[in-house]
Amino acid sequence: PPIQKMVEYANLARKSLRTNTTTHIAVYDERVYTQLIRAGKIEQSMKNAMAQHEFKAFIQPKYNLETGQIVGAEALVRWIREDGSMIYPDDFIPIFEKNGFIVELDFFILGEVCRMIQRRLQGKRHCVPISINQSRVLLQEKDYVKRVADILKKYDTPPRYIELELTERIFRDDLTDLAKMMGELRNLGIRWSIDDFGTGYSNYGYMRDKIFDIVKVDRSFITDIDKQRNNYLMVSFIIKMAHEMGLHVCIEGVETKEELACVRELGADYIQGYYYGKPVCVADFEEQHLKKLILG
Repeated sequence: PPIQKMVEYANLARKSLRTNTTTHIAVYDERVYTQLIRAGKIEQSMKNAMAQHEFKAFIQPKYNLETGQIVGAEALVRWIREDGSMIYPDDFIPIFEKNGFIVELDFFILGEVCRMIQRRLQGKRHCVPISINQSRVLLQEKDYVKRVADILKKYDTPPRYIELELTERIFRDDLTDLAKMMGELRNLGIRWSIDDFGTGYSNYGYMRDKIFDIVKVDRSFITDIDKQRNNYLMVSFIIKMAHEMGLHVCIEGVETKEELACVRELGADYIQGYYYGKPVCVADFEEQHLKKLILG
């Protein structure tokens, strides 16, 4: 191809690295072009999507293994367009993390959760703690702690109903500033959980220092745990270690009765997965999982 066209292809390949955090090398092909076009459309429509309320909070329940009762939930974001079609998080979250829009989206989901809790408390209905993922970009905001506190104050939300969730990969960096910030919110009554445990940069120092309250074991360890002896032993080790340190353990991705039997046998505290419930919209979550609970 002409030199000018080659330069254009090289530039497109370079731009594709903005949405790829795993490599610094890119080779142009038609897939790169398609992805860039798609990413461009997402960026062009994201602010309007927020204004048009296309981002929705979906809730997935967490159940106590011993009692079989719902004890919490996790808020997840879904982008549902006006025509009813959905853009999945894997398609837009990496883009938002690169361009910074994830900050507003994370705060928006926190606000939606607080709004739901406020409404239920005002109606004297049962509430459970709900966890919200916090991105690395969000944690770099200078006024992060204040904005979280302001949202709780705005909706008059008791901090005990809020759990903030960090992925283990965040902990590969120096923890000094992060631990301080987490401590400030913990002093307000907010709990912290670590997501995807065992898949990232395991640094058991943050377990020793107990800067969070709940360990969430990643789904990859649970798949076929009844057949995979190494997975069984790994999960057993994580649960025992966490319990020795006074932490609770939530198992993610439990889908079958065989997996449920294994994690119950191992002594996990909570489970989150399709076996007990898929992520659903707020109204369905309240109807399917909270309606049967008695306030008390």
